[in-house]
Amino acid sequence: MNDINPYARRNEPLSPEAEKLAAILVHIAGIFLEFFAPLLGYLFLKDRGPFIRHHVIESLNFGITMLLLYVVLAISVVGWFLFWVPPIIWTVFRLIAAYRASLGDYYRFPVSVRLIKN
Repeated sequence: MNDINPYARRNEPLSPEAEKLAAILVHIAGIFLEFFAPLLGYLFLKDRGPFIRHHVIESLNFGITMLLLYVVLAISVVGWFLFWVPPIIWTVFRLIAAYRASLGDYYRFPVSVRLIKN
């Protein structure tokens, strides 16, 4: 019988390479699942290391900002014609964030409301 608890390693810190990979994946998944991928990353990865914590918080703040932008666009009639702009913005910035995470940089989105703090 195996006495090792499979859930005991749940909050064990990730290696630096694993933190980089997780940060890249959160940013790339955010392109397709704008708000939900960063939210899941925040819930499950925030305690696994300082690098991944920084990136999931930044990604979640950016996702919230994009969600707020869509609400503002939906309220205004003119904004309905600009619904194609946010996907371009979030794709470009998330690709930049994924690249910078792959370099090991602590990237901050320049157009993000910081609602969740480190």
